[in-house]
This record gives sequence, structure tokens and C-alpha cells, in this order.
Amino acid sequence: MLRAHILVIEDNPENLALMTYLLRSAGYRYRVAVDGQEGIDLAREELPDLVLCDIHMPVLSGYEVAKQFKQDARLRDVPIVAVTAYAMVGDREQILSSGFDMYIAKPIKPETFIQDIETMLSPERVAQQL
Repeated sequence: MLRAHILVIEDNPENLALMTYLLRSAGYRYRVAVDGQEGIDLAREELPDLVLCDIHMPVLSGYEVAKQFKQDARLRDVPIVAVTAYAMVGDREQILSSGFDMYIAKPIKPETFIQDIETMLSPERVAQQL
């Protein structure tokens, strides 16, 4: 049985551990990249169903990752979710206008995290498949 394949692009070990724990507990398959370029490379190789991406990262920022996703014919339809501590007035609008499809503020709320990301997945990828 397979559930959606999720790419997590995050360089903070604590945030990465929490997100992958929650994804694993919910039965999702996932891969991890610790910088923006590695995330783009993995996405091009594996074509994930969803991407969770921090904004402030080494090599390429989350903004650059989102921009490259939207410019790539194979990746432009993959939902990309910003998971970030940027929570000032105007940050959400800037993040969404830069190419992200959704915004989740840090610190992550474990009780709603899976439900939040599932809004970005097609129903058949949320449900277990044979």
C-alpha cells in the first residue's frame, strides 16, 4: 500500500525530525533534502506528490526553489508548501505570490500538520492505495 510521496526540504535538524516523524506516523513516504539545490535535484529525479520547503536555507532559498519549480514543465503542477517561521504582516502574501501554493507557520503544530498538508494532496494520494 502506497501513500503520497512527499519531499521535505529543510536544513534545521529539529524541524526536519518533527516533520519526518509526523509523515512516517501517518504512513507517508518521504525523502529529505537539506538545501534548496538538493531539493530541486531530488524533485526532478523522483517527481514527488507534494513538497514541504523552508524559506531560509543554504545554497538556494525557498523562494528560488519555488521559482524553479514553477518554471519547470515537469514540476510546475507539484504543490509546494512553505513551512517557515516568517510570520510577520505581509510575509504570507509574499510567500504565496512567489510561487508557493500554501503556507504553514513554524513552530509546526503536530496536531494539525498532517491535516494541513493533506489539503494540498489529491484525495486518491491521501487514501491508501493497493
